[in-house]
Amino acid sequence: MEYQIHGGVLPSVDVTLQAGESVFTESGGMAWMTGDIKMDTGTRGGLLAGLGRKLAGESLFMTTYTCQSGAGSVTFTPEAPGTIMAFELQAGQSLICQKDAFMAAQEGVNLEMHFRKRLGAGLFGGEGFILQRISGPGLAFLEIAGDVREYLLQPGQVMQVDPGHLALYEPTVDYDITTVKGLTNILFSGEGLFLATLRGPGRVWLQSMPIANLAAKIRQYIPTKSS
Repeated sequence: MEYQIHGGVLPSVDVTLQAGESVFTESGGMAWMTGDIKMDTGTRGGLLAGLGRKLAGESLFMTTYTCQSGAGSVTFTPEAPGTIMAFELQAGQSLICQKDAFMAAQEGVNLEMHFRKRLGAGLFGGEGFILQRISGPGLAFLEIAGDVREYLLQPGQVMQVDPGHLALYEPTVDYDITTVKGLTNILFSGEGLFLATLRGPGRVWLQSMPIANLAAKIRQYIPTKSS
């Protein structure tokens, strides 16, 4: 399986399949395709697995695209302006991602919901209690709104982040929510009451434009009916 990511703010990814190779995505995730490609839609793992994915921001049904002969290509596009990220996951390797981050993956990759164990992180972490866990082996594609920056945290190293900017992280990273200190900071900083505290070791990926921020900005320009 080969792939190529095109574009900038509004990217797309072409996944080239050889005979017998497959890639799966959420229902409606494919943009266009060429070649002898067979589509097969189902709950992928059963109804309970489908419901779990639904809670984690994906569709109940998943569609698998399999190349029947020769070579074929399937193209996927994100739902919002941002970044397409490709990860070659090894067996047992996992990533914890924000809701709706999953785009497509090679057969062998497992997509499931992930529960935040700590009450504070679940209530005030920007994405709620349920996230996505993507596990290898296989190639997986994620879609993240805005640009993405990667950081490698050393053991014990701490980074504080506005919760909405946390795109994904490795399971070795400890994630918790702390309150902003100082009354004036809480009232006038514009950062809200809480910050995400990330403690290494492990890699974290932060996004420049959370989709909620983008939606709020667009909402300012949507005409409303006068009373």
